[in-house]
Amino acid sequence: MLGNIFHYSFIVRGLEAGTVVAIIAPLIGIFLVLRRYSLIADTLAHVSLAGIAIGLLLRISPVFAALGTAVVASLGIERLRTSKRVYGESALALFLSGSLALAVVILSLAHGFNASLFNYLFGSIVTVTSKDVYIVLILAVVVILVLGIFYHQLVCVTFDEEAARVGGIPVRLVNTILIVLGALTVALAIPIVGVLLISALIVIPVVTALQLKKSFIRTIAYAEAVSLFSVVSGILVSFYLNLSTGGTIVLIMLAVFTCAFAVKSRK
Repeated sequence: MLGNIFHYSFIVRGLEAGTVVAIIAPLIGIFLVLRRYSLIADTLAHVSLAGIAIGLLLRISPVFAALGTAVVASLGIERLRTSKRVYGESALALFLSGSLALAVVILSLAHGFNASLFNYLFGSIVTVTSKDVYIVLILAVVVILVLGIFYHQLVCVTFDEEAARVGGIPVRLVNTILIVLGALTVALAIPIVGVLLISALIVIPVVTALQLKKSFIRTIAYAEAVSLFSVVSGILVSFYLNLSTGGTIVLIMLAVFTCAFAVKSRK
């Protein structure tokens, strides 16, 4: 019966896109979580909702619209944060509430919520197209290449920003690159887990892996394993039980986190 599932092209597309997203999300999430930037993922997700609303209103690709708004917002957040005029958390609150308000207004102009928006909010493998798979793959390649180029700088800034600045590392540039990569990751995860659950995909696998208290590289490896297992099993379970894809994936992640936390508590 499991083999028959691959006869459905939308399942294959969902698994392809989901696997790519599952690989990319922890790579960005590890830096965001360790730097206590977890809320940035949630903020960019809400900004993406405004982008999707704009895309639906103007009849352009919602994923591209979400990508554009997320990248622009990420640059704005970093600019406000480094200006010292607005605290980091306040900058996030400004963009989160503002983008959500913009999305609501645009949707009211477009006569409210519809099926397409619901799929983008909570994720649906049924709506993942071949074009979405190619977009996700291209964005993933970009993210991996940039991470590879700036890996050592990102690690240095993550663990000791002041020492990195003294050592001649362009901290502001590295921070900007990190938040833009976060925006790209949010955009490519939209078709699979939806806007409202993207931050969970980026944060939960990393938090789960951190419970094991391993080295940095091994933590990334464990986070990747949790992410891949949750996404693939979530897609399969949601298909057979006719459940929301994004919600199922996140619940499985939470179940794995609970197990890891319980094991840590016993030790």
